[in-house]
Amino acid sequence: MKPVANPPNPFSSEHRELLIPSPPVQTSVFEETTNQILSRNNSPDLPFRWSINPYRGCFYGCAYCYARATHEYWGFGAGTDFESQLIVKPNASAQLQKAFERPSWKGELVVFSGNTDCYQPLEASCRVTRACLHVCAEFRNPVGIITKSGLILRDLDVLQTLHERAWVQVYISIPFADDETARKVEPYVPSITKRFEIITKLAQAGIVVNVSIAPIIPGLNEQDIPKILRRARDAGASGATYVLLRLHGSVETVFMDRMSRAFPDRIHKIKNRLQVLRSGNVSEKTFFKRHHGQGLPWQMIEQLFDVHYRKAGYHEEPDLPVRQTFQRPGPLQTSLF
Repeated sequence: MKPVANPPNPFSSEHRELLIPSPPVQTSVFEETTNQILSRNNSPDLPFRWSINPYRGCFYGCAYCYARATHEYWGFGAGTDFESQLIVKPNASAQLQKAFERPSWKGELVVFSGNTDCYQPLEASCRVTRACLHVCAEFRNPVGIITKSGLILRDLDVLQTLHERAWVQVYISIPFADDETARKVEPYVPSITKRFEIITKLAQAGIVVNVSIAPIIPGLNEQDIPKILRRARDAGASGATYVLLRLHGSVETVFMDRMSRAFPDRIHKIKNRLQVLRSGNVSEKTFFKRHHGQGLPWQMIEQLFDVHYRKAGYHEEPDLPVRQTFQRPGPLQTSLF
């Protein structure tokens, strides 16, 4: 079992350093009774304004996850705490229904999840994401989903209803072309092979599905772009997108530590390449700059993606226009389920 390991929490005035080896990680699940489930995104460089996060923390344990720093707001650590001290919001669907019933709600796109994976293993038993999707289908509200999980296939019935009566689009995150590399960076995520199978099954069910090559980790996976694009297109993906690795706050500490152990021969290359793309830094917080790099090396990555995107035969625009389908159920309207 892996030992507890977290960088110092910047929101805590105290930090303990153990004189003995750290205890093994033990997973705990907490419940949060939330008063508001829709998270408003005010970032001008993101294509959506509203998101739903049924869970805080994520069992998948991806070393690069930008959401790690948000776990520190709750007094947890951004390292192993993020993967083991998990929070579920059991009343999420009830709060979502209340939000949709308000006259101020106009039926904008809602993205699952803007933070942690809405189909992480907890969802198998808690079924919070499924309950929220039911509400979206009932109100015919447009939905976007970002996930790495095969559990999404359990909800094909709800997704097909959304596809028929509203609007839904899914992004499957596949940043690596081979299972061996992926397992070192994303230790508990379904294999790359499995994720391509998920794309196939979603596409066969009539769901619009895209591949997200995110994040691009320079010095580690940019050479995988052509293969991922081709395999995803062959599997049935309609579009593709990519973003550069972000290492803000404690995420940098966790990522660099884990990559040093997983890729001791590459860690210096990864760090140096990031600094080249980030004008001497490993991270960038500025809007419209944080998702991509600078200079000729980044232009080469962009060209690599663009050329193979066209070769693979993807749609010209990865995102289809969101249709305005929102409709509140009337007293005489039959439930969709």
